[in-house]
Amino acid sequence: MSISEKSNVSFGTDLLRAFVAVVDASSFTAAASHLNSTQSTVSQKILRLEDLARVRLLDRGPRGIRPTEAGERLLGYARRILMLNDEAAAALSGAARRVTLRLGLPEDFASGQVTPALAAFMRTRPQLKLEVTSGLSRDLYRRYRQGEFDLVLVKQNRNGDRGRMHWPEPLVWLESADGAMTAADPLPLVAFPPDGLYRAEMIDALDRAGRDWQLVYTSSSLAGLQSAIAAGLGIGLLPRRASLPGLREIGLLPTVEDMEIAIHCADSDIPFMGDMIAILAAAVESGKPLPGCGA
Repeated sequence: MSISEKSNVSFGTDLLRAFVAVVDASSFTAAASHLNSTQSTVSQKILRLEDLARVRLLDRGPRGIRPTEAGERLLGYARRILMLNDEAAAALSGAARRVTLRLGLPEDFASGQVTPALAAFMRTRPQLKLEVTSGLSRDLYRRYRQGEFDLVLVKQNRNGDRGRMHWPEPLVWLESADGAMTAADPLPLVAFPPDGLYRAEMIDALDRAGRDWQLVYTSSSLAGLQSAIAAGLGIGLLPRRASLPGLREIGLLPTVEDMEIAIHCADSDIPFMGDMIAILAAAVESGKPLPGCGA
């Protein structure tokens, strides 16, 4: 196809919306229900889109519907086109001029690089009202499932709901850089409260290894745990990104399965949702150390 021929191709938003719905649901039936349409209509729209693109966009296999390599490339453009379309509609509609988006974040991300990025975005989007709540991941995800949030960034076990996007979160044992603690008996532990992440995984791993332990410091603040470990109060199990100067990894303790960071989105059609997801994804993928507060 020549450049001039390509420029004449127009992907209608109804076709792109059907494509995104199928990818997100991994099912034509579920996508049709989401779009208040029929399965045959959605299938016809996908066929029309593939005809326009002149390439197969979806693989239909035993594990559900998955985008092909070409489909993955189109998916990002489709989300951006739909986001701009919906943003324009909201800007021109008096009834939809103000949009509220409810966001839940772990405290370390809320107090880190995410907040300045959100503030900068909000300054150019006066029609957006953003309600941000920070807290522990398990509580945030529970409230998201109850409908209290439109979007959450959480840390979770790898066998949890994969969400819209997800990244591995390696866990490591940390101790003070000034002295070894692994020979202590019982092993002094620094941990989040019972509802926080990593605590149960840490205790289970030590129990399986037959190591005696005792909790010497508990805090819902990641910064508090980092300070306690650096001061030599005990050891802790934390994300590798939480290893700051004054801390060092321990290689003699049981291996613990990685966790993951995930973005969960209730409705991708909400205006500005794509921008919010992009801001959160950039914060996760920056790989910066965690100076923050909670898990």
